[in-house]
Amino acid sequence: MGRRSSGNVPELVERARSGDARAVARLISLVEDASPLLREVMAGLVPHTGNAQVVGVTGSPGVGKSTSTSALVGELRRAGKRVGVLAVDPSSPFSGGALLGDRVRMQDHALDPEVYIRSMASRGHLGGLSWSTPQALRVLDAAGCDVVLVETVGVGQSEVDVAGLADTTLVLLAPGMGDGIQAAKAGILEIGDVYVINKADRDGADQVRRELRSMLALADRPEGSWRPPIVKTVASRGEGLDEVVAEIDRHHAWLTDSGELEARRTRRARDEIEAIAVTALRERWGDVHGRSELDGLAAAVVAAERDPYAAADELLATFTD
Repeated sequence: MGRRSSGNVPELVERARSGDARAVARLISLVEDASPLLREVMAGLVPHTGNAQVVGVTGSPGVGKSTSTSALVGELRRAGKRVGVLAVDPSSPFSGGALLGDRVRMQDHALDPEVYIRSMASRGHLGGLSWSTPQALRVLDAAGCDVVLVETVGVGQSEVDVAGLADTTLVLLAPGMGDGIQAAKAGILEIGDVYVINKADRDGADQVRRELRSMLALADRPEGSWRPPIVKTVASRGEGLDEVVAEIDRHHAWLTDSGELEARRTRRARDEIEAIAVTALRERWGDVHGRSELDGLAAAVVAAERDPYAAADELLATFTD
């Protein structure tokens, strides 16, 4: 079954469930290609999903996300867990594909059959994640991964989508990068479940921790809510990763006991359904009406002949005609 062929989807799903890395790769390729088989693939995967723990890894460029992810994979493997990694790389301006920067740093796990690493292109998506990431996650979940790590391109003002995708979000910072104020500006102080100060052997690590603790103390958190811990690591030497894994497990236990895990996954599913529905509506409207009607309404708004709400109502009315 090639990237766009119409092979036996149930057989491919069964092979993926048995740990066949080639089958997993082909399923994710179908997802990225938006294959016509995608609906059949998702229908075949759903009964086998819901077991993987999804951990997002994000932070500013240069804090050591890829190195930390690789070290985290090693720690999880020592705990006997099967691990999947979705490394969302920047898109190549020439091919549109992932630049594969994360693969370079994860060669230690390349031959481990219990680790699956896939680089995915962000394809210019502002939220730092590819649109196909939720479906790719479902593939790795069905393939038996106990933990799926999603490493983002790098956090900016709007690149916080990983919080809506993950059960637990790790936010990485490092000393000497002005992370304290930049973290607040980027909004990542609201999305982190565990904060990791990497490169903690450098000067200024304790200052970053103090600043971060002060900022977190200002947050208005209801009684009984999760209090994000701060962990110091030196990922290049594997130091502190055991504590990070312990905090991830502690957070997962809190999510389960509090009911927040089900709430987060419900929100995730709702957002995914909405995105699929909106995309389908756009395609349906485009197939039937083309862009000329939208262009006409836009021109009417510019000419002050209609307000944008009236134009939107007229556009929506085309679906009920």
